[in-house]
Order: sequence, then structure tokens, then C-alpha cells
Amino acid sequence: MVTRQRHIAHLHLHAAPTEPRYDDVIELMSGVTPHVQAVPPDAVQLDLTSALRYFDLSPYDVVQLAKMRLKGLYGIDSSAGLAGNRMLAAMAADASAPGDTTWVPAGEAADWLGPRPVTALPGIGRTTAEMLRRYGLHTIGQVVDLPAGTLQRLLGAGPARLLAERARGHDPRPVTPSEPAAQLVADQVLPQDCLDPAQHHRAVLGLADRIGGRLRGERQTAGRLTLTVRYADRSSTTRTRALPEPTNHSPALASAALGLLDALGLQRARVRAFVIRADALLPADSSYRQLSLDSGDARARAAEAAADRARRRFGPEAVRPAALAD
Repeated sequence: MVTRQRHIAHLHLHAAPTEPRYDDVIELMSGVTPHVQAVPPDAVQLDLTSALRYFDLSPYDVVQLAKMRLKGLYGIDSSAGLAGNRMLAAMAADASAPGDTTWVPAGEAADWLGPRPVTALPGIGRTTAEMLRRYGLHTIGQVVDLPAGTLQRLLGAGPARLLAERARGHDPRPVTPSEPAAQLVADQVLPQDCLDPAQHHRAVLGLADRIGGRLRGERQTAGRLTLTVRYADRSSTTRTRALPEPTNHSPALASAALGLLDALGLQRARVRAFVIRADALLPADSSYRQLSLDSGDARARAAEAAADRARRRFGPEAVRPAALAD
């Protein structure tokens, strides 16, 4: 049985992005490989193994492609490490000059690691580093050359075994994409206690639009919405409604959310904040949707997809519902 060699890239972003922009980076990297793991706040790891045949490029060139996409679409500079596992890739990225890529081929890992300081290994804290230094162990190569029994007497069996594995460049951890969230929440605290029903309407409409955009961005649908209204006296009211079908279509979500708002009959209530929670989430490609003979529905969804693309490129405020326009 032939084991396919892994190629893991670690991209260090030179400026920690905002949370929405970091989500955009993860989505962008998913266009290079489906195996993307977030390393917040300013890094991301990619398993390029399955992407090499698709792009018909070397691992190094695929990394350059990913870096160029980051720079071209979001203006983000990055340094990168490329190696056979996650630990080595991260260490190679740390060793890279700004904008550069360090590649540690599988057959050269031991030579690359040998002269590096032992503190470059992950998990080596100040106490362990001081202990090793007292016994003249300054480099990773010196740790590798030390008899296993001696290392165990210094550190104990468990820590010694782990350090020896890392010093030899071993790291079995896979690149694991983040699990989808169990629910999505959007909230808005009003600038001041608000009595105006029109402002209440605008706030809930804006939250429903935000939830819809996040659902589509994560390729999920929601089967249930919950609206919580918080009042000036710190009390609150919560209402939940199951949706007719799982959806990430903002008008459908807005209709349900506004229905919950109307059912509360707030009248002249002094409202301080609104919270919308979407749950009963499902992957969008496994959710059913009733077929519609209304051509307007297809046009609305096409326009929504175009608006999402514009927001990803120009920011979340690039396209907004007309009812929310200033």
C-alpha cells in the first residue's frame, strides 16, 4: 500500500483581520482546497494534497497562488511555510521573512530542524527550556541525539516522549475544517431606548438580513428563528417560530422575523435591544426547497447571490435592503 505524501501550508497574515474579514479569508482559501483550518487570529492552514492534481502545480506554486489571491482580493500580505505536517509548516512560516515562503521537503526535515533552537518547537515553555539549557541542550538536533532514557530522567516519561516526537518532526494531526455552528446569533443594541415602531421594524429587518448573509456564507439553512426583545427595564420577551422550510433566503427570514415582531404587539414599548437566533441548521446542499413557479423568486435569489458577491468584495455595507438605506 502506497501512502500519499501530505503537503501542508501554514499562511501567516501580516495584519490580524477583523472577524468578518477572517471569515472571508477562510472562504477564499476554500477555493484552493476544501481542507482549511482556521488558526485565529492571524493564520490559516491548508492541506494541499488533494489540490495538487486539480491545479496541476507544484506544492510551492499552489502556496504562491493562495498568497496572490489574498493579496489581490483583500490586500493581505502573508508569509508561508510548506511541509509534510502541521507543526513543521507552522515552524517554517515562523522562520520565513515577510512575504516569503519556506519549504521543508519531507526528506530534508531532520537537517532543517537540527540546528534550530529547541525553543522553536511548540509546547516548549520557559521551565522546560531552562531545564534543557542547564544540561547543554540548546538545539533540536542535540535533543534528537540524546538517549531516550536520559531525556526521560530529565522530563518524565510522557513529556520526554512528546518532545522526542516533535524534535524528529512528527505530527500526525490532520487539517480539520471547523465544524458548522449549532446556531447563528445577531443582535443590535439601540443607541437609546426606542419607542418608534418604524425603528423596531428596521432593526429586526437588518438583523434578519445579516443572519441570511451569514447562513449563505457558511452554506447552511435555518429551520427555526427566535426573536428576543430586551426592554429599558432589563426585562425581555422571546418568541420562536418554525420556518415553513429550511432556508437562507433573506426575504423569507425577514418575513418570519417581522411576523414574530408583529405578534408581540409592542405598541409603545421602550426597547433597548433585539436579538435574532437561527437554529435547526442544515447544510444547504442537503436542505429541501419547494419548487416555485414564480419567476420572481428565481430572480430574487439571483439578485441575492450577486449582492453576496459584492459584499464579499467591497464590504458588508456595499449592498443593503432598500428599507435600510439611510
